Amino acid sequence: MPADTVNDRVRERVKALADAYLTRTGKPMSELAANASRQLGISTFWARQVCTGEKMPSVELLHGLVRFFRVDGGEAFFTDEAPAALNRVLVPLIAELAKQPRPESTDPVTAAWSRHDDVRGIALRRAHDLPPERWNVLNATLQALLDLDDNQEDR
Repeated sequence: MPADTVNDRVRERVKALADAYLTRTGKPMSELAANASRQLGISTFWARQVCTGEKMPSVELLHGLVRFFRVDGGEAFFTDEAPAALNRVLVPLIAELAKQPRPESTDPVTAAWSRHDDVRGIALRRAHDLPPERWNVLNATLQALLDLDDNQEDR
């Protein structure tokens, strides 16, 4: 990814929120700028330039944009680097997905295999401490199983 600055991130994310707002509501930019102007106490011209990403909002205006666009995560939404921003969004989603039960498969092989997911996971986590010669045995065994599976698919 190209290097960016905090100013680039802020302008791009404000613009993304404005674009999403326009798409969601079907309203023109003039109406968004007028609403932002009234709510944030700035001129319509300045609101339009901030919403299009042309101008950098002040810290005070950034606080107002958090409220205006109802942004979760506060000002960090605008300023965080991409990995931190993704983590803030994805970690709660992954945690929520992990709580949900897996759907039962109608395929008996897949259903049987899925019951062993936890056992396989535990075994692989324990395997990271294996000495090299045991890793070689494990690797050879897995490769033989994969080759066996590939040969069965060819038939």
